[in-house]
Amino acid sequence: MKRFTALYFELDETTRTSEKIAALGRYFREAPPLDAAWAIFIVSGRKIGKAVSSRLLRQWAAEASGYPDWLVDQCYRVVGDLSETISLLVPTVADTNAPSLHEIVEERVRPLGSITQDSQREVILGTWSQLNTDERLVFHKLLSGNFRVGVSKQLLIRALAEVADVSSAVMAHRLAGQWMPDETTMDRLLARHDPAAVADSGTPYPFMLAHALHDGTSSLGAIADWLIEWKWDGIRAQLIRRAGQITLWSRGDEVVSGAFPEIIQAASALPEGTVLDGEIVAWNDETSKPEPFIRLQRRLNRQTVEMTFWPEVPVTFIAFDALEIDGADVRDRSLVERRAMLETSFPTTSTLRKSTPLHYETWDEVLHIMEEARSRGVEGIMLKRLASPYQPGRPTGLWWKLKVEPYTMDAVMIAAEPGRGRRAGLLTDYTFGVWDNGSLVPITKAYSGLTDVEIVEIDRFARRHTTGRHGPVHTIEPLMVFEIGFEAIQLSPRHKSGIALRFPQILRIRKDKKPAEADRLETMQELLRSMGY
Repeated sequence: MKRFTALYFELDETTRTSEKIAALGRYFREAPPLDAAWAIFIVSGRKIGKAVSSRLLRQWAAEASGYPDWLVDQCYRVVGDLSETISLLVPTVADTNAPSLHEIVEERVRPLGSITQDSQREVILGTWSQLNTDERLVFHKLLSGNFRVGVSKQLLIRALAEVADVSSAVMAHRLAGQWMPDETTMDRLLARHDPAAVADSGTPYPFMLAHALHDGTSSLGAIADWLIEWKWDGIRAQLIRRAGQITLWSRGDEVVSGAFPEIIQAASALPEGTVLDGEIVAWNDETSKPEPFIRLQRRLNRQTVEMTFWPEVPVTFIAFDALEIDGADVRDRSLVERRAMLETSFPTTSTLRKSTPLHYETWDEVLHIMEEARSRGVEGIMLKRLASPYQPGRPTGLWWKLKVEPYTMDAVMIAAEPGRGRRAGLLTDYTFGVWDNGSLVPITKAYSGLTDVEIVEIDRFARRHTTGRHGPVHTIEPLMVFEIGFEAIQLSPRHKSGIALRFPQILRIRKDKKPAEADRLETMQELLRSMGY
């Protein structure tokens, strides 16, 4: 735990990529294999799971520190980060022989969800007594189930690739799929010059992603060098048929085969040794168009889907790339070659489709058809360089996405709460409301889109105009108007407004508008009706 804590602070205290890679490399070379495996699991964003409520942690911190509950809560409000607050309040112990990282995770954190509250208290208090202040902070981050440190997955891949002396592409493939953090995993990850060292035959390839195009199509050169296709509004996935098994992997590194059994069934017609990249969408055969994403959500998080449910939410897998054909990895071939292979991989059916390239002679024509995107039920357009190999991550200059302009509304800030990480201590997570019969009703939360200067400005304003507190949440006097962008809108019985927004983002502060000029709920309801709800 001491070594992992030192790594955490090394990564947190620098913004230099070279220093982060060096710190990770030192750790993986020096740490015991089991600790190293758990560190990779945690830093790569895989979930351990939250097993103890923050309320109980605050209660036990008050007990251990001797401070009253109200003072612990007040400290939390000032610090803005519960992990840091408790690590500072619990009395510091003499330097002890702290448990190892794998002992902390396997013997303390993971069992917490299956033991009694009294036993949880015993584990937490006992662990606090073995850790110093910094180690407790990292321990609390593990307990939260949402461990964050300033390292992207690509940075982790680069560091591990250097340690193993393999390419980043090979390491990305080894990290993909489902695996357990154990010594066998470390042996596989660090196997030198063995590209086949992946978790199992169902392991997906790392996904290739696109950059948003901000500089305009004129920067792309000749249109003949690009493949143009619709950007579907669904779930990115890889369909894998290997070793007599068929697996459907989401971009979130999850097996979603059980939620889409008709796709698995249809994929039995694929040749052995086939891996296709594509999008799962809800599909309407009568209109020959995709359905809104909200329809697809009815399938998500289901382990199995009964056949009688299939017609209620019909789905299709739209393949747009071939990654493996006849058992051969073809990612280093050009997109032109891969698309030719895709065309011969399977016949189009109602459940398995191939995306159809769009053919235009000028970029102006491409921009013009963007106006049709919403009516076609798509998010926009993908632009892919025909000569591009399939590379993990977001390689620059190969794939671009043009998304439709977001819907917008003007809403009033009515609440704010502290952020996390470097934003801890600042009010950065905001709740916005629209008018309904003379009152403001909450319609969405948003936190992204502002500059650091604007965040500080709003934090000062929010603190000056706080009218009440509910835990870390400040109720704010409704005086500031913001323009909020969002990609979709849907009915939601879970929200007081009856509406949920998809991917809300703050576009700007509307200092030119008074609160009374913000949008009304009936306007948002009209937007819903115009979309067929």
